[in-house]
Amino acid sequence: MAEGYRLHNRIGFKVTRLARIMEARLEKGLSRHGITRLMWCVLCGVGLENVKTPSTLAEYIGIARPAISRLLKSMEERGLVERTSPDDDKRYTELALTALGREKLKTCHVLVRELNDHFAGKIDPGIYENFMETIDALTEGEKVQLMRL
Repeated sequence: MAEGYRLHNRIGFKVTRLARIMEARLEKGLSRHGITRLMWCVLCGVGLENVKTPSTLAEYIGIARPAISRLLKSMEERGLVERTSPDDDKRYTELALTALGREKLKTCHVLVRELNDHFAGKIDPGIYENFMETIDALTEGEKVQLMRL
């Protein structure tokens, strides 16, 4: 085995651990409102960033198209999003939030902001900015479609 190897000093271990800690906290808060992390991503994409089609939403979130299709079906059944086809053209689908979806977006946005503020507040603003740039550098060019986020 490699001399000096320490699991807890590996970037993958550290990043994964931080992601899981943040994930658990976020999921706990969102679950009180019947929302999952991926549902939050859809609400945010459609409601805040004007992402209007399933394909662009899959790309926006970074998950595979079949995963977004299943998610949108579930969210439609819960009354959070609706799909429409302009001019009755079934080849093109446009997404919109329902009134309930907009309400969940507004409510859960507070939770997401609080979570981000909690972790960002642990470090100096300059370090935070460098950290965000480092994450971008590490993910740049990695064109992996995930089945889950």
